[in-house]
Amino acid sequence: MLGIIRQKVGCRCFSASILGQSLQRIEQPLTVLARNFSSGGKDMNVRDALNSALDEEMSADPKVLLMGEEVGEYQGAYKISKGLLEKYGPERVLDTPITEAGFAGIGVGAAYYGLRPVVEFMTFNFSMQAIDHIINSAAKSNYMSAGQINVPIVFRGPNGAAAGVGAQHSQCYAAWFASCPGLKVLSPYSSEDARGLLKAAIRDPDPVVFLENELLYGESFPVSAEALDSSFCLPIGKAKIEREGKHVTITAFSKMVGYALEAAEILAKEGISAEIINLRSIRPLDRDAINASVRKTNRLVTLEEGFPQHGVGAEICMSVIEESFEYLDAPVERIAGADVPMPYAANLERMAVPQVDDIVRAAKRACYRAVPVAAAA
Repeated sequence: MLGIIRQKVGCRCFSASILGQSLQRIEQPLTVLARNFSSGGKDMNVRDALNSALDEEMSADPKVLLMGEEVGEYQGAYKISKGLLEKYGPERVLDTPITEAGFAGIGVGAAYYGLRPVVEFMTFNFSMQAIDHIINSAAKSNYMSAGQINVPIVFRGPNGAAAGVGAQHSQCYAAWFASCPGLKVLSPYSSEDARGLLKAAIRDPDPVVFLENELLYGESFPVSAEALDSSFCLPIGKAKIEREGKHVTITAFSKMVGYALEAAEILAKEGISAEIINLRSIRPLDRDAINASVRKTNRLVTLEEGFPQHGVGAEICMSVIEESFEYLDAPVERIAGADVPMPYAANLERMAVPQVDDIVRAAKRACYRAVPVAAAA
C-alpha cells in the first residue's frame, strides 16, 4: 500500500516559495516574557523540539512513520524532519506527490492496518484538500465500528497566520477541527509543549490534529531536564498555568500565549495581576482548569487569532457561563482575529490579528480600569 508514494517528486513550487519568503521575513524572534519553566535543562527552539520528538518516537516504535510533501530529501519545508530520512530510510520517511487527499487517505489506511503515521501538511490551509479523510474516515471510524477500529494517526503542520502569505495561507483551523467528535486537537506554545504533546499525540490510539505555528519554529525556550528525557510525555487535555495571577484570567494557545505573557508584564506595572492559561489542548478542553482560575480571579479574557464567530473563545465563554457564572464580576472579554480573510498588506495584516495592546485594554476593561477613548478606538 505504501509503495504507491515512494516515487521522487518535485517540490510544491508555489507553496514552498511563498512559505520560504515568509521565513525570510520573520528573522526577528518574538518577544516573550515571564516564561514559567522548570530549571536544570537547556534552551531549545521549537523546530528542534519537534524534530527530537519525532526522532525518539520513530526510534522507540518501528510502526511510526512520517509522510508528506518534501519531508524526506528536502528534510521538510521547515526542516522539522531534518536527518530522519538518512536515519530511518525511505520506507518510514516518505516523500509524497502533491495530493493531500491522496496521502492523507493512505495514512488513514495505514493506521487501520496498525501503523502509526504522522502526516505532515505543509500548511494546515492545505488540509482542506484532505478534510474528508480527516473527518469522515479518521475521526468517525472508532465510533462507527463500535470501538473495534482505532486510528492512531497524527496530522501535523503549521497553522494560523505567518507573515505576508495572504488569506489562503494564514487561517487558524483550531475551532474547525475542535468541533468534530472523534478528533483530539493540540496546539503547543513552547519547546516543552512541542516535545511533550507531539510524543503524546503519536502514542495516542486516536486521530490527533497537531497545530504548530510557523512563527514559533525558530523561537527558543528553556526546556527542563525532565522534558529532555526520551520517556517525557505531556497529558492530553490538560492546560498549563504559565503565570499565576489574582485579578483576571487570560486564556490563550499557540503563539498568542507569548502575547498574553507580554501583556501580563505591562498589566503588572499598573497593579493588575493576570493569570495566563496556556490551553495546550483545544479538544479535549481543560474546563476544570479554566473554571478554577475564573473562580479565583472573577474575570475572564479569551485570546485567539482565529475568526471570532464560533471560535475557541466562544466555547470557553460558554463553559464559564454554564459552570461559573455566579463568580463573574465583569462581562467576559473575547479577543480574536478580525472577521475578514487575512490581508496581504503588512499594515492591514497587523490590524487583522490580536496585538499585545488589545489584550492590555481588554484586561483593563474587565477590571473596570479606565481606558482612554483614543486608545480604545
